Amino acid sequence: MRTYLLFVILALLAGAAHGQDLLTKRNGDELPVKVVEITPAEVKYRRTDNPDGPLISVWRTDVFMIRYANGTKEVFGTGAVPAISGAATPAAAPAAPTPAVGGIVVPGDEIDLNQTIALDGPRIGFTVLTNGVLNKAREQVGDLNPFLTQFGWQFETRLFRMPSGLSGLVEFVPLVGGLEQGKFLPSLSGLLGIRGPKGFEVGVGPNLTPLGANLVLALGTSFRSNGINFPVNLAVVPGNGGARISLLVGFNARRR
Repeated sequence: MRTYLLFVILALLAGAAHGQDLLTKRNGDELPVKVVEITPAEVKYRRTDNPDGPLISVWRTDVFMIRYANGTKEVFGTGAVPAISGAATPAAAPAAPTPAVGGIVVPGDEIDLNQTIALDGPRIGFTVLTNGVLNKAREQVGDLNPFLTQFGWQFETRLFRMPSGLSGLVEFVPLVGGLEQGKFLPSLSGLLGIRGPKGFEVGVGPNLTPLGANLVLALGTSFRSNGINFPVNLAVVPGNGGARISLLVGFNARRR
């Protein structure tokens, strides 16, 4: 009898030590996790098989229910009850892997690997014109200072995300420069690029302005806070006897 009681106590202690929460997504996926924080926009957790690993975030609207280790449960929002306990269709794509320790998770990176994700957001910054480009621009628009402010919008589509965390991107960035000088200088860039698991990204593509067509080279990184992605990008457009160098900042939000 004493042996039986000792076994029961040890079993209960082991269960408490390995207590886990069960997170159920709206697509039917069930994840054994340890919930760390719930914000108005996100649910943050760590995997139970890697309790010392990175903090993972998912959109709160993608979570159907959390059943906590103490037996209580919390249901999020409204919507159809997902298929649970293996009832999800076999064709469902696997959940995205945990990013490398120290990396970031751009909004949308926690979605299935093969799902296309669209991120849009405003851009603001400035462009510096070297002498050759400045002289050519003055031939078309008159007096112009080499320092131009830029305002615009970035349309980004994540085409894929590999298990290593490497993502393929397509971006379109329309901008208007020179407003502080009473000028209207439009530009349009199309970029094909890649983003690493830690947020560093590079891209290349065509750039169209009233001066003509050129090639744009861009690189940057992203910072994340409270579920919003804040990119910082440096772009160089060589040609026309010089170069245009632009620095842009802004933020992205997932387009649903």
